[in-house]
Amino acid sequence: MTDKDVLLGDLDRLRSVSEKLSHIHAILQRQLPALQRITVAVYDHHTDLLKTFCCSDLRNNPLRKYAAPLADSPALQALVESGQPRVIEDLRAYDSGRPGSKPHIVSEGFRSSYTMPMHMDGHFAGLLFFDATEPRHFTPAVLAAIDPFVHVIALTVVRELSVGRTLMAAIKTARAFAEQRDASTGAHLDRMSRYARLIALDMAESHDLSDETIEFIFLFAPLHDIGKIGIPDRILLKPGKLDPEEFEAMKQHVDVGRIIVEQMINDFGFDEIGNVAFLRNIVHHHHEAFDGSGYPDGLRGEAIPVEARIIAVADVFDALTSRRPYKAALSNEASLAQMEELAKSKLDPRCLEALRRNPAELTRVQAQFEENRIG
Repeated sequence: MTDKDVLLGDLDRLRSVSEKLSHIHAILQRQLPALQRITVAVYDHHTDLLKTFCCSDLRNNPLRKYAAPLADSPALQALVESGQPRVIEDLRAYDSGRPGSKPHIVSEGFRSSYTMPMHMDGHFAGLLFFDATEPRHFTPAVLAAIDPFVHVIALTVVRELSVGRTLMAAIKTARAFAEQRDASTGAHLDRMSRYARLIALDMAESHDLSDETIEFIFLFAPLHDIGKIGIPDRILLKPGKLDPEEFEAMKQHVDVGRIIVEQMINDFGFDEIGNVAFLRNIVHHHHEAFDGSGYPDGLRGEAIPVEARIIAVADVFDALTSRRPYKAALSNEASLAQMEELAKSKLDPRCLEALRRNPAELTRVQAQFEENRIG
């Protein structure tokens, strides 16, 4: 057995895609020292955004928190439409299709690149970028050598994304039976998941959130209240304030949600996927309070998983800015001001500050995912 076989055999023992990507990069770099960066970008069909998912950069300068519309890059659009990989032999001589522009990676010292589109269920899912510090690096011999690794990376990413999307599809089916029972709508879930991503991006540096983590917070955010399908109509649909007994029953939705998620994880065999921990925390802990007064476990401050703190703020913000049969919508500023009263007691003030720092993005999300008559 070769060293390469041993190293690839170790891949299954690694939990996150980022770890696996770095592991594969280390294997390749032994033979190809000029191959200094590998980046995975995933595509959001709803917003046309191409976003970094994970990156391995041996110079400790990874491409992080990048997001841009695919429509802004004619060259990448053409690549996606062709469905074929692309080699750029000399980035300094490359015309990106945008007048007056040169690839930013040239200034970072890269001289050639190889780009491979990824697909999931027949649809474009993202791109793999391989960047080298010497021109004409990706010869036919090099491409043949890296081809098995390219497919391993693509399969690893697609499998990981499929976890979230398969769970979401299954849970959406369950939600469909309860759709008329809850004021939550698809637009609400689209908005709050993007608010969650916005908060996570803003907090990435201070909380060491990788692009992979951010993407899974975004992906799992719409599932936070799945346990409400187990709450009786008389409580879930009550127009007025819940009495103490009813509130205790409503609180059980986080436990019901955790049971649903665990059952699906077990049924689909996803327990070994590292990122399902984010889903467990989001479903089970999004009603914890910063001062320890929340439920189900009375966690306080930093003991509350950061993904749950992010979801709590995103959910409250969308609830306040959305109209419901029993209330009018508040403006963004009025909502943030009201949430200030909850900061430090119920909500993480740093998550709230992340919303405050991005008013234009909040407005953009609201314009793209407008509420209907019920939100």
